[in-house]
Amino acid sequence: MRLYRIYYRVIGFVIAVVGLLLTPFIPKLINGDLPSELNIYVLYLLNLAVTVLSYWLFAYKNSLLQAHQRIDVTSKVALITNTIQYGLQFLVLVTIKNYYVYVLVSLVTQALTNIVTAIAATKMYPNYHPVGKLPKSEVNKINYRIRDLFTSKLGSVIVNSADTVVISAFLGLTMLAVYQNYYYILTSVIGFVGIVFQSCTAGIGNSVIMESKEKNFEDLKKFTFFIAWIAGFCTCCFLCLYQPFMEVWVGKDLMLGFTAVICFCIYYFVYEINQLLNTYKDAAGIWHEDRFRPLITAMSNLIMNLVMVQFWGIYGVLLSTVLSTLFIGMPWLLHNLFTVLFDRSQMMGYIRILFKYTCIVIISCVACYVVSTLVNFPTFGNLVYRAVICCIFPNLIYFMVYRKTVEFSQCIQLIDNMTKNKLRLSRLWQIK
Repeated sequence: MRLYRIYYRVIGFVIAVVGLLLTPFIPKLINGDLPSELNIYVLYLLNLAVTVLSYWLFAYKNSLLQAHQRIDVTSKVALITNTIQYGLQFLVLVTIKNYYVYVLVSLVTQALTNIVTAIAATKMYPNYHPVGKLPKSEVNKINYRIRDLFTSKLGSVIVNSADTVVISAFLGLTMLAVYQNYYYILTSVIGFVGIVFQSCTAGIGNSVIMESKEKNFEDLKKFTFFIAWIAGFCTCCFLCLYQPFMEVWVGKDLMLGFTAVICFCIYYFVYEINQLLNTYKDAAGIWHEDRFRPLITAMSNLIMNLVMVQFWGIYGVLLSTVLSTLFIGMPWLLHNLFTVLFDRSQMMGYIRILFKYTCIVIISCVACYVVSTLVNFPTFGNLVYRAVICCIFPNLIYFMVYRKTVEFSQCIQLIDNMTKNKLRLSRLWQIK
């Protein structure tokens, strides 16, 4: 814990220094004029402070909860503090309409999140203290793994940030705001599904150590089926509900074309499958073998962003992220997983499984969209009608296709185990 505390302080310091060095270049990343009453430097430094504070203020104690597989505690704390944050920010926007105060609320609630999480970790595990000193050999071993992990996380940051920076620099703040409206909905759904990945990472890591390769591969197929169903259902919802929801929320003047919706749907499904593979990579600690992939994928995405935005605008930005992940990141990650963690001979079989799931998702999305557009209601009624179709139609297709598969039986059993057999789904489908 003492070593972790040092790491977090160093990382926070590096982010602060690099962030300050980038400050003079911030206006270069914005295309168009800024509101006269706002100082871009002040806003940037406030957001930088939020990020730095997340590493400095007792952040190392969160590792106790992760190591003991108590991510539920972190999630509950985040739920409470985020609710407070959004509530206060809403009041700020409605009453005083001051964007500086709006950002300051984020700074205060980030500090509150760290403090409450640290108090919870200290109360649950009072015997752990950041004292003592590890042997040099152990520190070197940890440093070696952290260097490999650093390149992975850096690549992820570049991928997630490149789209926003390129849109701001080439297409302007107005287009960025429209894009962010769509992206916000996408990341909100990703956050919900991400809870599954977070809760499973430690368990997968334990299974990697304790179980055979064959058992771990069977678990991978089970999780792939589970995520493909959830991601497929969400993709159908995005395809059918994005535009009606945006029309209700922001109006037609701040909407992108339907082509952008298709791009977002592809991006989302590819992201969720890639996130599952990354979860296995992180759980197995395959960072050294994977150290160059995230950076090369990120740089490829950035280069394609800079080129494609010139020709296709916002659509080029979205497609570049999908293409870099689909044709560079995922194949490379699959190779690493099936070289280190699983048998290489199983890789083509797994790719065929992914291809089958993808085809079924495409069919369900097309069918769901066709059915949802057969009847047109007034704006809000159209949204409700399509929501009902999305809840029923894709899940019915998946059930009809998958109900006799082994993965379906395993997932039903898994849900019963998670609910302590309260739903008794296994008995309903006579799964033994």
